[in-house]
Amino acid sequence: MIFLNRLKLPALAVIVLVTIFTSCEEDLTTIGSGVVGGEPFKNNKAVFDVFAYNKKVKAVSTNRLPIYQLGIYDDPLYGKTEAQVTTQVLLPSGSPTFGTYSQELEDTENTSVPAQIQENETVESVYLYIPFLTNPSGDADLDGVIDELDKDPLDPNSDTDGGGLLDNQEKTKGSNPLDSKDDTDDANFVRDQFAKTFDLDSIYVDGRLYREGDNPSFNLKVQRSTYFLRDLDPSANFQEAQEYYSSQEFAPTFVDEVLYDSEASSEEIVISRDQIPVPKRDDVSTEDVDESTQFNYLAPGIRVALDKDFFQENILDKEGSTELESQANFKEFLRGLHFSLSSGGNDVMFLFDIKSANITITYNYDTADSAGAVTEQAGQKDVVLSFVRDSFSSQGQFLGTDGNAVNTFINEAYPSEITDNLDTGENAAKIYLKGGAGAFAEVKLFDEANSRDALNKIKSNNWIINNANLVFYVANDNLGAEPQRLYLYNSETNTILPLSTSDADGRSTEYGGIIETDSDGKGVKYSVNITTYINSLIVNNEDNVTLGLTTTPNLFLNTVGNAMLENEEEQQLPIANTVSPLGTVLYGSADGAEDDKKLKLEIFYTETN
Repeated sequence: MIFLNRLKLPALAVIVLVTIFTSCEEDLTTIGSGVVGGEPFKNNKAVFDVFAYNKKVKAVSTNRLPIYQLGIYDDPLYGKTEAQVTTQVLLPSGSPTFGTYSQELEDTENTSVPAQIQENETVESVYLYIPFLTNPSGDADLDGVIDELDKDPLDPNSDTDGGGLLDNQEKTKGSNPLDSKDDTDDANFVRDQFAKTFDLDSIYVDGRLYREGDNPSFNLKVQRSTYFLRDLDPSANFQEAQEYYSSQEFAPTFVDEVLYDSEASSEEIVISRDQIPVPKRDDVSTEDVDESTQFNYLAPGIRVALDKDFFQENILDKEGSTELESQANFKEFLRGLHFSLSSGGNDVMFLFDIKSANITITYNYDTADSAGAVTEQAGQKDVVLSFVRDSFSSQGQFLGTDGNAVNTFINEAYPSEITDNLDTGENAAKIYLKGGAGAFAEVKLFDEANSRDALNKIKSNNWIINNANLVFYVANDNLGAEPQRLYLYNSETNTILPLSTSDADGRSTEYGGIIETDSDGKGVKYSVNITTYINSLIVNNEDNVTLGLTTTPNLFLNTVGNAMLENEEEQQLPIANTVSPLGTVLYGSADGAEDDKKLKLEIFYTETN
């Protein structure tokens, strides 16, 4: 683990610090008074200095991320970021059997089993599926209708389509709550035969959050990767996972065959909130029902047809070969795939869970009855290839993750307004935060030396800390999509800050840093509650450490990964910052920041006599 060196405070600065603290104490604003245990008390507010230092991120470790970015994000201030994905491909198992019999049996004459024939497996279709992220809280009353379309988003017993059945009743029945025709009784009714609409999450169009009605179009290209992604690091004697950084570019040097290109085929890919219908396969055992007229439904996402010949040659025709004998052999043979998006009218970027993405190969094969009579291409099956997946025991115990995928980030050069204020070593007038291989800040409370002088003074005055907040005002009103949260953490141990015993579900109220917006929806400020942390410094005499500040899409993404800073300095940073393209600019406390919006630490306390 990498620790930051603390700055030393010269003697003159200590004198200045005490003077500042004394004047601060004299300027306390009384906001109430009363009696505690028979003793008079005063409720006061004190404001203390905070110092922030901007740091540039040159590259971040991006293999085996919880979430991947794909596409182009055009930030009004930071410029464009292009995110590409290079991934391994995994077989469902080593030495897979296609059809009914393994290739070894197909090649063996066995007159006692007439059905054992050469099956001539032939690819019918190959589809790549990449699901979008969806908002898990987009249906507040859990009635199957997203809040945006729900007649009453908080009442599961509303009747949104006015057909007579309540939304919750339609969810149970499997009928469409947005179509009143489904509310009537019908002898031919089949449940769940409609595409549900989802509240999509983390999709950005031309630098702002996607909204219904945008109908953005973009181009997707899928190529074979020729780069071998190692699972283990040979320089560490194959005892550690191989690490890949966001600065490593795989295209055009390490790609060749094109398996799909929407631009070349003039196909239009658009974002849709609706599920994707996939026709069912007819079940010959149910003669009175034609299942091919019915559908299974995939969650909203991208589903495109890949080159059938490529998968015929490299998957089905390799049945029984050494290339498919094990996952290790297959990784060496196929190497992987490379995904990239380009503008097709809009700059689009979306976040996705690569463990939920896959490739489905549907193939036909010859069958024979017990007398050996052959029916050509009568059998049909699917084989599903994944990219990264978790393995579990039969008891549900996690065994590990297989597969490797790397996110490449290609950033435009930042404007001089930003670059001139990164890595200066000086307290910042503006704080620059950018996800991915972007920028973060280090924050020091009370003084620039991480001293305990102010804390000792507070302790000697017997203050009871009721509430402590860091208030970050947004400094740029021309941003596109704004980060919804900030993440404040201990940068010396790369861990979350102390939690209160009442925060049972983990930082539900503490360190939340949720954006506060104006009537137009533009960000105004972030208030980060650090009461428990301040109390730990005062009551438990914990060290006044340097804090780290980044953006985050989710407070529960608190693991860390390696990052490369300027001058090849290595440091660990929260994964939460890596998986989001969003950026913001906040006011610091140095000269140049607006006085009424300068970064400050507000402490509300009770003072007893």
